[in-house]
Amino acid sequence: MAKFKGAQWRPIATNYTNGGQTAVRGLVVHIMAGTLAGTDSWFRNPAARASSHFGTGKGGALYQWVDTANRAWAQANGNSSWLSIENEGKGGDSLTSAQMDRIAEVFAWAHKTYGVPLQVASGTSGRGLGYHAMGGSGWGGHTQCPGTRIVKQLPEIVARAKRLTKPAVPKYAPFPGDKFFRSSPRSAVITAMGKRLVAEKCSAYSDGPGPQWTESDRKSYAKWQKKRGFTGADADGWPGKTTWDALKVPRV
Repeated sequence: MAKFKGAQWRPIATNYTNGGQTAVRGLVVHIMAGTLAGTDSWFRNPAARASSHFGTGKGGALYQWVDTANRAWAQANGNSSWLSIENEGKGGDSLTSAQMDRIAEVFAWAHKTYGVPLQVASGTSGRGLGYHAMGGSGWGGHTQCPGTRIVKQLPEIVARAKRLTKPAVPKYAPFPGDKFFRSSPRSAVITAMGKRLVAEKCSAYSDGPGPQWTESDRKSYAKWQKKRGFTGADADGWPGKTTWDALKVPRV
């Protein structure tokens, strides 16, 4: 089973192939030429002979109709190696910002789940974020799907997906190294560290020691280390990586 947790799961009982999905090359953007509700209804009709893995509404709704381990019937010869996402609207429309966000979320998930590169696909033999018309006759000859305005929005969707997958900036200061404190440095990080020791009730300074590391600071730090149960070299008043990480000094 491969379902995106950010989508409303609305499985269909017809119009898809159970299994049959090979290595995923990317995500293909389509236009519905209709509404999300209408498309949802149409995909449930055996006469449709069509489906998509995902679909967006102009207001930001996101549906998933077909498990990505299965083959949706969206782009003919491209069904076996591409995921698909339909979008509410008609030819000539641009996607709303909410739709772009939903596509970016699915694309970022495809990147994490299937290793799809975060780029606009160069063609059917490429990988990344593609669009229906790029497949030509082999993908059903839908040369106006999803339309030039939406194709021009693909780089922005890729940029949004990249922001979603960018590692979060740590909120705590990185360990400055074993030798840093032994040189009695002056630094804003020492003030931030002192405030943490005051908060932990292990400093005699009402406003926190610093900005210079002194013997008083070392004693305050040793008091905190022992209070937290550290022993031996981890309780000598000199910050090490283990005790530093435990103190959680804010970034400055």
